[in-house]
Amino acid sequence: MSVIPLAFFWGDDELSMARAVDRFEGSLTGQADAPMERWQLRGDRNNASRQVGELSSRLATPVMFGGGTLAIVTNPGSLVVKGDDRDAFLAAMTLVAPGNALAILGMGDSAARGPAPKRLADAIAAAGGAVQQFKAPKGGALAGWIEAEARDRGLQLDPGTAKVLAERVGGFVAEGDTERTQHTRIASMELDKLALYRNAQPIGPDDVQALVAEAVPGSIWAFTDAVGLRRTDVALSWLGRLLDETPEPVLLAVLHRRIRELIETADRLAAGERLSAIGKAMGVASEYRMERLREQAGKWTVAELVTALDELVELDEMVKGVPGRERDEAQRRLVFSLWVLDNVGGRRRESA
Repeated sequence: MSVIPLAFFWGDDELSMARAVDRFEGSLTGQADAPMERWQLRGDRNNASRQVGELSSRLATPVMFGGGTLAIVTNPGSLVVKGDDRDAFLAAMTLVAPGNALAILGMGDSAARGPAPKRLADAIAAAGGAVQQFKAPKGGALAGWIEAEARDRGLQLDPGTAKVLAERVGGFVAEGDTERTQHTRIASMELDKLALYRNAQPIGPDDVQALVAEAVPGSIWAFTDAVGLRRTDVALSWLGRLLDETPEPVLLAVLHRRIRELIETADRLAAGERLSAIGKAMGVASEYRMERLREQAGKWTVAELVTALDELVELDEMVKGVPGRERDEAQRRLVFSLWVLDNVGGRRRESA
């Protein structure tokens, strides 16, 4: 039975999607006399018309010698912003010459309800092609994935080893903005390293702790939630990680936004407005997020929030190097920490 030469793989698990492309290619080359040539295309909105035209040419050109072309398109949404480009893309999918194939990779949020762009995925499904989601596992699911991966490789893991490895690569961080696309790939590479280290012997939790660097990803939203909830120790813990990996102006901008949101939420609640109306006025469509803002606003007085906002202005001047407020990196880290202690923890400094 011939395989339809069209596939749409979507989700946030980069390794699983890459493996799906390998399997897809394998199913096609099994019907051919020679291996396929991979042609990669990353969508660029500013060059969409040219790129779609080149894609169409590649797919429609018949195979003369050797294997055909497997076109792999990433960032597909940039290629279908304009109606003409979208129509040309859809048309190209109907003109795939024998021996050629198309795989579209839609990287996105694991919470997404469906593939995007939906028109492309629907067209591939209607043609009988493969449409499949690959959701990055987290927590216990990532530990289960690691156990299955080890079994496939013939590796023996002692009890608790998979859980420790999942923790070390950041799989148990629950915040929604945590980057998970590389978790399985990192875990896979760490299994390679552990296998070499143990040389066919069972791998235990101590081996993971000895060889695998802790790579818990810093989460800006986890930090700002900790600030909003006035959880000082948690906020300071996230702050230390974020200052190592996030530009200070970005961190300030997110903090400034959260404090302003809390001030507006507190003011409007005090005036008797309904939460849904407050969210609409603030441009926040998520009911869950508004519930979180209401909870956090209740931890502060408006006066405390205004003071916290005023001190963020001082922090901004320091980061920008305003004359008289210049600080070196160590001093800036200290001032950020003091802002958390003074405002989140409620400790007021006696400033001169």
